[in-house]
Amino acid sequence: SELIKPYLGSKYKLTEVPKSLIFYMSKHSGPVNEIQWCPVREQSHMLLSASMDKTVKVWDAVDTGWCLKTYSCHSCAVRAARWSSCGRRILSGGFDSMLHLTDVETGKQIFSSKNEFRISALKFHPTESNIFICGGFSPEVKAWDIRTSKVLRVYKAAVQQTLDILFLPEGREFLTSTDAVSRDSADRTIIAWDFQSSAKISNQIFHERYTCPSLTLHPKESMFVAQTNGNYMALFSAQRPYRINKKKRYEGHKVEGFAVGCEFSPDGTLLVTGSSDGKVFFYNYHTARIIRTLSAHKEACVSAIFHPVLPSLLATCDWAGEIKIWQ
Repeated sequence: SELIKPYLGSKYKLTEVPKSLIFYMSKHSGPVNEIQWCPVREQSHMLLSASMDKTVKVWDAVDTGWCLKTYSCHSCAVRAARWSSCGRRILSGGFDSMLHLTDVETGKQIFSSKNEFRISALKFHPTESNIFICGGFSPEVKAWDIRTSKVLRVYKAAVQQTLDILFLPEGREFLTSTDAVSRDSADRTIIAWDFQSSAKISNQIFHERYTCPSLTLHPKESMFVAQTNGNYMALFSAQRPYRINKKKRYEGHKVEGFAVGCEFSPDGTLLVTGSSDGKVFFYNYHTARIIRTLSAHKEACVSAIFHPVLPSLLATCDWAGEIKIWQ
C-alpha cells in the first residue's frame, strides 16, 4: 500500500483519536467475532475478519475498503481467526470444532484437524511461529504444532470454557480467562500457566465475581488489561504474582454478555474498547479517564483495534456484521 510506505521507516507517531469514517464494509451476513490487522508491516493494509456467518474474510482496509478474499472452510460459526506471523496463512477455529490453517493466496488448507471441543480462542506463540494454543468449550486448553498436526501439550483447568488466551512476552507463560465464576468462588477467572511444563502458576489473580471475555497486553510496560462483565477493565502486572492495580479502573462502557475486545494503541498511551451499546471508548492509559467516545455502530461493537503502522487508523466491528474504518 502506497499509504503505508512513508510510515514503514519512521517511528510510530503519537496516537490521536480518530474522528471520521473512511470505509463502511458490510459483506458479512452474521455478527463479526474478531478482526485483526496483518502483523507484517508491509502488508498491514490487510484486515482479517471472522464471523458467525461461517466465513473468514480478508479486506483491503487501508486503500479501497474492498473484500479481497472469502474463505468458507467452516461449517459453523467462526469464533476465532489469527494471522500467522509471516502474513501468508490464516488460522481459524469454529463451533464446528475444526481447526484450519489456510494459505491466504490459494485458499487451500495447509493443516486441518478436528478438535474435541468447539473453539472460542486461538493464539500463536509469540516466538515459535509453528505453535498455537487453542481453547473453547472444554476444561482443557491445547498447544498444537502445525508441522506435525499434533497436540503438543494439554493444560487442564476445572472450568467449563476458555474465553481468551494471552501470551506474556517471550511466551514462557500465558494467561487464560474462563467463565469459572460460581456463587461461592470467584477464583480461577484468570489462570496463569507455564507454557513448557503445563503447570498452573496461579489461579488467584482476579477475585471479583465477573467473567473476563478478553485480555490484552500493554505494548511497552509489563502490564495487561482484562475486560470484565462488570462493565470495567481491570489492570494487572504481567509479572508474578500478577497483582491487580486497585487504583485504576477503566469504566464507562458496557459489556453485558458480549465478548467485547479491548486493545492498547501501539504507543501504549490509549486503551480502546468496544461497548454493547455500539460505542467505542478511548481511555487515557495513565489516568484511566475517558478521552472520547465514538458512536460507531447501532449494534454491540465487539472489537476496536488500532493499525500497527498508521497512527490513528482504527478498525471496528459489530454484532450486525459490519466493519468500519476510522481516521
